[in-house]
Amino acid sequence: MKNGNSAAKIYLASASPRRHDLLGHYGLEFEALPSNLLEVHQKNEAPVDYVTRVAHDKAEFVAKLVKERGLPEYPVLGADTEVVLDGEILGKPGGRDHGMDMLRRLSDRTHEVLSAICVLDRGKEYTALNTSLVTFTSITEEEIAQYWESGEPADKAGAYAIQGRAGGFITKLEGSYSAVMGLPLYELAEIMKKIRRQSA
Repeated sequence: MKNGNSAAKIYLASASPRRHDLLGHYGLEFEALPSNLLEVHQKNEAPVDYVTRVAHDKAEFVAKLVKERGLPEYPVLGADTEVVLDGEILGKPGGRDHGMDMLRRLSDRTHEVLSAICVLDRGKEYTALNTSLVTFTSITEEEIAQYWESGEPADKAGAYAIQGRAGGFITKLEGSYSAVMGLPLYELAEIMKKIRRQSA
């Protein structure tokens, strides 16, 4: 998929519609080449190390794919976003019971959202990490059940989407809205500035 009428300026190692939307709103031309990597949390791996590694692995996978296919060489962007509560990565829910339990745990609490990006360009690696704090109001069992039945939480880290109905649960956000959605745009903009300067 391409955004815009001209050739892609970056490759996005993600099939996420949310990342596609964010890049589109930002105005950066891209072509999506999903990495399809199996994301496995290693034993004793800290959440920060995990999201940073996964973002790198996604970018590296697609960079190799670009080379193998003989595609034009543009920067490759990998990203990973995780919800962390009490030092534990919540991940995506495995089903209704798991997802509702996640929402119960997030209720009336503040949690972290870690959003890492890695851009590979002509042998150089640029990385950034955004940490945001999100506070939920107290959510009733009825609200949790209704939210789950909406279908929105099923494929989301932490079983919620800030840009959707779950926005009504959030009393406070300290950090980056775009990062919580899945892509820290400020950090990406700073990296792209560095890349442009290197190309000048």
